[in-house]
Amino acid sequence: MSFPTASSEASSVSHPLAPYGWDDAWEAEFAPYAAQGLLPGRVVRVDRGQCDVAVPGGTVRADTEFVVPRDPMKVVCTGDWAAVDPGGDPQYVRTLLPRRTAFVRSTSSKRSEGQVLAANVDHAIIAVPLAVELDLGRVERFLALAWESGAQPLVVLTKADLVPDPTGLSYLVEDVETSAPGVQVLAVSSATGEGVDVLSALVAGGTSVLLGVSGAGKSTLANALLGEDVMEVQATRDADGKGRHTTTTRNLLVLPGGGVLIDTPGLRGVGLWDAGQGVGQVFAEIEELAEGCRFHDCAHGSEPGCAVLAALEDGSLSERRLESYRKLLRENQRIVAKTDARLRAEIARDWRLKAAEGRAAMEAKRGRIR
Repeated sequence: MSFPTASSEASSVSHPLAPYGWDDAWEAEFAPYAAQGLLPGRVVRVDRGQCDVAVPGGTVRADTEFVVPRDPMKVVCTGDWAAVDPGGDPQYVRTLLPRRTAFVRSTSSKRSEGQVLAANVDHAIIAVPLAVELDLGRVERFLALAWESGAQPLVVLTKADLVPDPTGLSYLVEDVETSAPGVQVLAVSSATGEGVDVLSALVAGGTSVLLGVSGAGKSTLANALLGEDVMEVQATRDADGKGRHTTTTRNLLVLPGGGVLIDTPGLRGVGLWDAGQGVGQVFAEIEELAEGCRFHDCAHGSEPGCAVLAALEDGSLSERRLESYRKLLRENQRIVAKTDARLRAEIARDWRLKAAEGRAAMEAKRGRIR
C-alpha cells in the first residue's frame, strides 16, 4: 500500500477545489482528462439538464448533454466529480469520475428505478425531529439506505430544546440508539446551539448529506452549521410537525469548519433499493441471532430451534424490532425481484411449495375428520 508524500499532500491541500473535497486520489483519477485539457469540478446543484459546477476558477453553469445515460443511476447528481470544458458558451460536463459512494432510493414510478440523491458522500446525517413522536421504523429505513450507500450514518435528533427534561431527552436518545447499532446519536438544537459544535467537528473533513422528512429542521440545521442564514426556513405545523419543502433542490455547501454539506428536500418516501446488506447492518443483532438457528434458511416464523424466536420470547428482542426487520426484508426482496429474473423464479417456487404444503395439510386434516 502506497501513501501520499508530503509534497503531494501539500499540492492537494493547496488546490482550489480542496474545500470541496479534492484530494490526491481524485487528482490521480482525473489525470487522463487533465491531459485532454479538461477542468476538474464538483457538481454543487443540478437543475433541468444543467448544473452548477465548482471549478478551479469559480462556479460555472454547465450543460449535461454529453452525459445523459440510459441508466437513471448514472445521471449527473449533486456531489459528483466531473470533467468540464475549459471554456465556451455553454460549457459542457464531458464525463463523471467513478463514484466512491452513492445514496440511492427507489423511485415512486412503476418501472422500479433507483434514484441517486447524493454522490461521493462520507457521512449520511439523518435528521429526526423531536417535535413529534419518534418513528423508529422510519429511522431504521433511512439507516438501511445509509449503510448500503457506503457512507457512515449519523442520527441527529433535531429541536432538542422542545424536550426540556434532560432525563426524557436521554431516554429518547437511548431509544434511537437501540434501533441504530453502530451509529452515533446526537441531540441538537439549532435554537440554543446545543450539540451543533459537536456535529460540526464530526462532519469536518468530509462530505455529508442531510436527509429527513419535511419539517425535520434540516434547513435550520444547515444554517447553524454554516454560521449564517443561507437556506430558507419555513414554519412547521404544530399539530404534526410537518412543513412545506423549504429546500427544493439538492445543494452542496462548503462548511466554514471544514467539509461540505449536501442539503436535500424533505423526503415523503424512502423506498429501499437493493439494500440487503444495509438492512442486515441495521438489524445486526437479529442477523447474529439467526446464526444460532437450527436451520440455515430459518424464516423465524414457527420453525423449531429458532434463536430469533427464543430471543423474542425471553424479551431480549422486541416484537417491534423484529417486525420492522421482516418488513424491510420483504420490501427489499420485492424491489430486487423486479430486476432479477432468477430471484423472481425462486420467490415463485417458494410460494408454490408453501401452497402445496398448505393443501397437503388441509387434505390430511379432512382425512382425520372423516
